[in-house]
Amino acid sequence: MTGAAARVQKVVVLGGETAGWMTAAYLGKALQGTVDVTVLEAPAPPRVSVGEATVPNLQRAFFDFLGVNEDEWMRACDASFTMGTRFVNWRTDGAGAAGARELPAGGADHFYHPFGLLPDYDRTPLSQYWFKRHHDGATTEPFDYACFREPPLMDAMKSPRWLDGRPATRYAWHFDAHLFADFLRRFATEKLAVRRVEDEMTGVARDSRGHVSALHTTSGRVLDADLFVDCSGFGGLLINQALGEPFIDMSDRLLCDSAIATAVPHDDAAHGVEPYTSAIAMPSGWAWKIPMLGRFGTGYAYSSRFATPQEATGELCELWDLDPSTTEFEHVRYRIGRNERAWVKNVVSIGPSAGFLEPLESTGIHFITAALHLLAKHFPDRAFNPALTDRFNHEVAVMFDDTRDFIQAHFHGAPRDDTPFWQAHKELTLPETLTEKVAAYRAGLPVRSPHSDESTYYGELDADARHFSTNGGYYCVLTGLGLLPDAPLPALAHRPESVAGAQPLFETVKRQQRNLLETLPSAYDYLHRLHGL
Repeated sequence: MTGAAARVQKVVVLGGETAGWMTAAYLGKALQGTVDVTVLEAPAPPRVSVGEATVPNLQRAFFDFLGVNEDEWMRACDASFTMGTRFVNWRTDGAGAAGARELPAGGADHFYHPFGLLPDYDRTPLSQYWFKRHHDGATTEPFDYACFREPPLMDAMKSPRWLDGRPATRYAWHFDAHLFADFLRRFATEKLAVRRVEDEMTGVARDSRGHVSALHTTSGRVLDADLFVDCSGFGGLLINQALGEPFIDMSDRLLCDSAIATAVPHDDAAHGVEPYTSAIAMPSGWAWKIPMLGRFGTGYAYSSRFATPQEATGELCELWDLDPSTTEFEHVRYRIGRNERAWVKNVVSIGPSAGFLEPLESTGIHFITAALHLLAKHFPDRAFNPALTDRFNHEVAVMFDDTRDFIQAHFHGAPRDDTPFWQAHKELTLPETLTEKVAAYRAGLPVRSPHSDESTYYGELDADARHFSTNGGYYCVLTGLGLLPDAPLPALAHRPESVAGAQPLFETVKRQQRNLLETLPSAYDYLHRLHGL
């Protein structure tokens, strides 16, 4: 089969929401009108208006590709900004509390993992120079405040953009997850000719090769296609149930397998809008806070081994002083892990149907965006060359497993052990992949974080572009948890000129912090202007 006869002509996406409509919009654009794209979406019941947090690649890798202006989709989705994640009370014992407790040695029990890029000097990240200074007694300043521009800006609740719209630093977004899916559905159907079928799948037809040939629905429709994308969520209706692809359970490494979520009203005028995501340690997991205009999305990711849904509800209500009898909650049971293969025969799984990690580092949409980029790059014809599927599966597995290690490092490094949940993490045996990363960190080496951005993004923003190289996620998390390297990078003992040359960068960071604090508007002021409030 060659030429036009072999070309994929129809794609059916099973499932809507974030994963389904991101997939439909991206493929509709990437395939340039050469393929008919249909989304089969079951009617949805009324939903809690939960928040979603992202990482910075969303605009550049997704919306810029679609040709959608940032302000346009932000207004449609009640979006706000986040410059990183603030981790609260991961080192001190106690009940869930939104305010940071005092550390035994002094200082507040919080640290940031900013989205800003870490300066470097002589091909070495500033993190390694910071630890040498700390080890030598030259500084007691925490790593995040010493090496990044963003922490004081987040403390002061500043916008990451000046009032004229220019970006001052790297940032991501918070938004209403359901408005986001609604916006993409309108965009895909109105501008990219994606077809929406609101119906429910009742059966799967397969051909002699074992490929899916059509989906049958409640109303009697038969949706045939050459390629199917499974965005059906944790059920994996096509990839797992129809094709029987094994799911690799990783709940023995990441214990949070359940969540309760809600939205809480917030007085922005009185308290401002926090330009960061919060991850607050709780007795049996952690709680998130995702600020949006007039409210914040919150939830409690917990382990069902150590808390019941009723106990988790009570702890979340106590955290925010909520009345459980009048608050609407959404309960979710996670499936932690990934499929052995994300792409099997003519079915590609994207989103939670492919794999899921608790959203501690806002990885959900990042995984979807990366998988869509890979699918477009490896898009097949109807022969489904194994070289394409194998490469796609390899890339997805490496991305997922690398991020899984990073998430587990948060719990491994946390010193608290005041509850059975936190004690259980101390009893886990670290896998070889994470043991190697921690050993490298302990030896003073830089460890690259998942989805760190080593692009030239800063080239358009400031004259110090040559100094920015990596996100420094492992350093942010492990130093923030009080887990320091055993010694400075040994090579620095033989590079006194490099060590001396890096010192002015610390003052450059301080100067930039002061300048941005003086010139940036508050997140509240910028967002109210953006949204026309």
